[in-house]
Amino acid sequence: IQLFTGLEHQNGTAGKDGGGDHARANASFLTGVRPYKTAGADIKLGVSVDQVAAKAIGDQTRFSSLELSCDGVRKSGVCDSGYSCAYQFNLSWRSDTTPMTPESNPRLVFERLFGSGSKEERSKSFQMRQAQQRSILDFILDDATALEKSLGNNDRMKLDEYLTGVREIEQRIQKAERFGLPADPGQPAPDGIPESYEEHIRLMMDMMVLAFETDSTRVATFLLAHDGSNRSFKEIGVPDGHHSISHHQKKAENLDKLAKIDLYYSRQFAYFLERLNEKKDADGKSILHNSMIVWGGGLSDPDRHNHSNLPIVLAGHAGGGRFDNGRHVDLGTNTPVSNLYLSMLDNMGVKQETFGDATGRMKTI
Repeated sequence: IQLFTGLEHQNGTAGKDGGGDHARANASFLTGVRPYKTAGADIKLGVSVDQVAAKAIGDQTRFSSLELSCDGVRKSGVCDSGYSCAYQFNLSWRSDTTPMTPESNPRLVFERLFGSGSKEERSKSFQMRQAQQRSILDFILDDATALEKSLGNNDRMKLDEYLTGVREIEQRIQKAERFGLPADPGQPAPDGIPESYEEHIRLMMDMMVLAFETDSTRVATFLLAHDGSNRSFKEIGVPDGHHSISHHQKKAENLDKLAKIDLYYSRQFAYFLERLNEKKDADGKSILHNSMIVWGGGLSDPDRHNHSNLPIVLAGHAGGGRFDNGRHVDLGTNTPVSNLYLSMLDNMGVKQETFGDATGRMKTI
């Protein structure tokens, strides 16, 4: 792994927008873009780095990308100081107006990836699902064509945006038909969302490992908890809400509790890396060796809502031992996280002139 200090997201800061640091932290984390402040339907952000990669290499796998969460799923409503909940509960954005809604139920993730039941049952359900989805899409497109004639310009623009999403679903159906029956995962589906938060996290991580192992996708995002979450951690002796104690006021008791929570999450991340290291890729190397994994968050000192010197870890070798791992990299100050993302895209063979608020590329990672 590599641990970075000196990375920042200036577009997460207040600027002229005032309150809403949690929404901005979450929204800017993978986009490097300042979210448009609104609680309405006119959300606007930018394409996230995972979706840039997915657009470039997603045609090589059954699923272009996978979006997971251990939190709630929200795309509307007011969540933080006048910002839409869409910003706070979605890491991945397909376009500047379209978040990629994550799935929080491990069973549904499993069934989406592999289907359910025996091989024969999975084959039958796969064919039925394809036919049903095509039938629904045909109905929607026919209905939209008839509706379009009676719409004004503004409503027609909204309909066009909606139909873009529908056509992308159609492309996914066509891709599924091209790849045929999903791979056999060699294990049963999870029962659903477990009561234990740790078990939930690890099940979702297992789903990512399975997705990579079967080459179902090569791009994934995982939101452990939305920025500003007030989850308690009684299982490690922290009954207080995470957000409440994050405004620590430098009190030793609060700082000790935050350290326990950080250690708890670090252990989950270590579990994920260990699982990836155990699994072999097609070239005989571990999946971890052939991967790039970013772990971090959009705030450093939550007591001050600080968006500089962010806690960012990069794991994996991107294949071929390209990274200079096992070190701490001090970048000084004012280095956009987008610079790291731009360099990661380079290592994936995805050539971008710029990304987010990048000012350049990392000299070495």
